[in-house]
Amino acid sequence: MFQEILKPYFKKIYEVNKRGDATEVSYYSTLEDLLKTYGDSIEKKKFHITTLPKKTEAGNPDFRVWDGKQHIAGYIEAKDPTVRYLDQIETTDQLKRYLHIFPNLILTNFFEFRLYRNGTLIDKVSVAKPFILHKLKTIPLAENESDFLKLLERFFSFSLPKVYDAKTLAIELAKRTRFLKDEVIAQELREEEKTDKGFIRGFYKAFKDYLISSLTENEFSDLYAQTITYGLFAARTRSENGFNRKLAYDNIPRTIGILKDVFQFISLGSLPRQMEWIIDDISEVLSVTDANKLLHQYFHEGKGKDPIIHFYETFLSEYDPKTREMRGVYYTPEPVVSYIVRSLHSILKEQFRKPDGFADGNVTVLDPAAGTLTFLAQTAKLAVDEFVSKY
Repeated sequence: MFQEILKPYFKKIYEVNKRGDATEVSYYSTLEDLLKTYGDSIEKKKFHITTLPKKTEAGNPDFRVWDGKQHIAGYIEAKDPTVRYLDQIETTDQLKRYLHIFPNLILTNFFEFRLYRNGTLIDKVSVAKPFILHKLKTIPLAENESDFLKLLERFFSFSLPKVYDAKTLAIELAKRTRFLKDEVIAQELREEEKTDKGFIRGFYKAFKDYLISSLTENEFSDLYAQTITYGLFAARTRSENGFNRKLAYDNIPRTIGILKDVFQFISLGSLPRQMEWIIDDISEVLSVTDANKLLHQYFHEGKGKDPIIHFYETFLSEYDPKTREMRGVYYTPEPVVSYIVRSLHSILKEQFRKPDGFADGNVTVLDPAAGTLTFLAQTAKLAVDEFVSKY
């Protein structure tokens, strides 16, 4: 029965090759048809396969597979059928990045299929001999059908495991955010620079005009990638009935105007496909995470009353520890912060003759390593309480 699936596949491969002008992309539809036929044969007709338009070697793998239940099953990276040795592809920086980010990945040259799980090769099958097509100029005969069927079965049955602790979630989010920054946003900026227009470049200009006038493209890529990931994380903590990229917008408070504007594009806009895929992947990690339970545990570990803010230290330590050190993003327990702030409040009153303490109009608070603003927030709260109680 499976011989009948591979036979038309190789017939199409032969027909594309016979034209003489075929590129890697020319064969995409044949592989997509094969995967859809396989899905039909195992009564998984709701499997959805999307193909990424080829722009550059950077960005995401060529195919993404959904399981029909709004969950990503895996990715496929295809190389031209003339690529004889996939061993050489395994050593490229591109594939190393893919294996680091995507836990369920197939690498293929349309004749050999290699399945990787969490970066480790777990299965490989050759389904025909390439020289029959390239040298003999005829339709290849299918081989190892049952082994190939088992490989596809393992690939299609994958589901992302749940994340149970803050450290693991930070690791998964951080590596995808780095990929979003370096391989997608930075690449899109370079592409859009050719025409000086596009959605990403538009956001870059807006960030420069309204937030940071000296912002470089690299700094923007970093800032924008972190904003997207942390916006998704914050939205996930407010989502009760499932989660994905498109639902994020509805779960971001209107009071956070700039984040709402960003996610009007991320959730509701027409994203560049490269960007859509990795953001969906980040959303997938969050969708299988019980974020509220995780944050509840985080709270009971003494991380304070706003664990969403303090989780940023954990995230940044995985994403970019140098930036974490430069920006002073180090968590100080809230009881310690409260004690320090209350002590300074008393010193202002008793030693500096400021009877209103931090609420005095002539008192300025400076925190040169503000991090997550814990000290400034506590100071502002104490000043308000002082003012309200007196006046």
